[in-house]
Formats: sequence, structure tokens, C-alpha cells
Amino acid sequence: MGTAQTSAWIRRFRPSPDAPTRLICFPHAGGAAAFYFPVARALSPAIDVLAIQYPGRMDRRNEPCVEDIHELADLVVEQLGPWLDRPITLFGHSLGATLGFEVAQRLSAAGGQPRTLFASGRMAPSRHRDVHVHRYPDDALIDQISRMSGTDPRVLGDAEMLRMILPAFRGDYKAVETYRMRPGPPLTCPITVLTGADDLEVTLDEARAWSEHTTGRFDMTVFTGGHFFLTEHLDEVLALLAA
Repeated sequence: MGTAQTSAWIRRFRPSPDAPTRLICFPHAGGAAAFYFPVARALSPAIDVLAIQYPGRMDRRNEPCVEDIHELADLVVEQLGPWLDRPITLFGHSLGATLGFEVAQRLSAAGGQPRTLFASGRMAPSRHRDVHVHRYPDDALIDQISRMSGTDPRVLGDAEMLRMILPAFRGDYKAVETYRMRPGPPLTCPITVLTGADDLEVTLDEARAWSEHTTGRFDMTVFTGGHFFLTEHLDEVLALLAA
């Protein structure tokens, strides 16, 4: 398990077999595991960083997207089995935050509570907005992707690249927009929420509502910037993760 690609699902860019803890990272809608390469580079060898590669993008682009968060969480937990031999922390941005919560729920039910759940750029699982971006025609979907500023602008100007990535965005938006939290006990691990002050996708109240989902400690840090404040504040986010 010393290579970057340990499986189709799990990428380990900087293997750190002696690290006492693992950080599992979940990408945003349309995102890929490579988004977390800078995190792995910065935190190894103190922390063993694993990034999840969803079907339907990059080297998995010929596989159908998983358009249901609950199904995706079941599949991820199955893949994480061999990696639960030491304490883990979960970090997810946007769609990845919701997925991280669902993975934490499943691990907790099986007696494997994560040390902390970091939920970034996403409203609490109990909150919902009635939006249907996944039904937009291609041009409107591209406008939405551009507005979010999470995609390399060179990709948005490349018609062939766009044709390749649009199905992943559409599938991921469907997964997150149709998600509904199922009844169940709250987590007992700490939840740390990171959010952008100008993020149009998440109000401060929607972010603060994550506190309802744990009986443990709750912290929230508000950064300047919009939905992808992470890229502007990477050093500060890395410091939080390392701590």
C-alpha cells in the first residue's frame, strides 16, 4: 500500500506508514482526489493522508457517477476497511462534507468513531435548499461551475475538457441536491466547521446548524472569501488539520 493509487477509490499521494493517524479527504462536487495533493504534501509524514476518488472523473471517467450520497457513503466505508487500523480524521469540502458526515455515521454505528469531522463549505445535513442545478442545460451548468470558482478557468475554455467533466458535475449536483438526512443519533466526535463569509451556497446559520449533529465539541471558523475560500487560506486550514 505504498503507492499513490492504492485502489480505484483511494489515493495516497505521500504514503506515511509510520504516522500515528490518518486523514481521509472527500472532494467537492465535480472534484477529484488530486484537489488534496497539497494537503498530503504539507502534512506528511506526520499524518497519513488518503483522498477519495469518486467514479465518473479523471481516470474513472468511464464509470457511471454515484448519484446518491447514501449509496456513495456505503461504498466508501467498504473501501476504507483496511485503513481503519489507526485513528482517523475526516475532512470534506462541499458535497464532501455531507459525505464525510454520512461516512462518520456509518463508522460510528460500527464502533469506529472518527477523531474529528471537519465539514467545510457546506450547510448542515439537517438543512436543505430546493435547488435543481443538476437539471440545468449545459450552458447554465457551466455558468454555475464558473461562478463557484472551483474549476481551473482553462478547463472552462476547453470544449473537449468540458464535455468530459460535465457528467461528473451533473451527477454530483444530483447527489447533493437530492440528499436527505436519515433519522439517527448524533455523532459523539467533535465537529469543526469551516466556512466562507461570502459563500452564496452556505449562510452562517446553515453552517452553525452542524452543532446539532454532535454531542461532542463544536467549533466554527469563518474565513474571508467565497465557496472556495480553502485555496486562499490553505496555510490556515492546514494548521487546523495539523493541530
